[in-house]
Amino acid sequence: MLLSIITINYNDKEGLARTMNSVLSQTYTDFEYIVIDGGSNDGSKTIIEQHQDQLGYWVSEPDSGIYNAMNKGIAKANGEYVLFLNSGDYLITTTAIEDFIAAVDTLSYDIIYGDLQVVGATPWVKTYPDELGFNYLADESLPHPSAFIKRACFEGNLYDETLKIVADWKFFIIGICRLNYSYKHINIVLSVFNLDGISSTQKALITKERTLVLEQEFGVLLNDYKQFKLLQKKAYPPKSKLYLMLRRIYQKIK
Repeated sequence: MLLSIITINYNDKEGLARTMNSVLSQTYTDFEYIVIDGGSNDGSKTIIEQHQDQLGYWVSEPDSGIYNAMNKGIAKANGEYVLFLNSGDYLITTTAIEDFIAAVDTLSYDIIYGDLQVVGATPWVKTYPDELGFNYLADESLPHPSAFIKRACFEGNLYDETLKIVADWKFFIIGICRLNYSYKHINIVLSVFNLDGISSTQKALITKERTLVLEQEFGVLLNDYKQFKLLQKKAYPPKSKLYLMLRRIYQKIK
């Protein structure tokens, strides 16, 4: 089996229905669908039960947070790759998975990521670079709802459940910058992300948790990164001492 799609949910009945409908209406069918509900009391369980014959696994029980729920899903997954679609997020078309896979030259990369349609006051498309490095991932992340992640990458490297909101970002930056995960960008919008979610409404918590992770995991590199950001704000003549310093720091953190 190529793919396991995992949806986590807690008391978001309408979002869950939208997500499940987008997955179960796909023209591509070589996947299993796993739904992890945190013991919702808003009728979400009824929606899951209506589709239980189409699910590879589902559960509705209390959990300790977003990443505990995701790790539960990973533990039940059988696919070569895992795709996370939280309740409220959805695949952009009924052919989204089929189109995405057709655009990949080889299904051998550790992470294959596309672009993301963002729904807010004004819808827009967030695009991602082909080349990744510390200087990008320190500020940005990859699109969780538009990323195929090889299940083997989670062996011994599950999401950090001590973090409330940035464990997926931690997984990506450590995987790519330290563990040398291979990756491929596909210039296709795969999924739609709703800005109403927790990751969009708790900016202060994101900054706090990211800073903690960077200090703990990339302390030495972080000092170079801070200097790089300060120098980057100014333009220096080519071959000047400061310009050459900027280049040296960039080579370390790119």
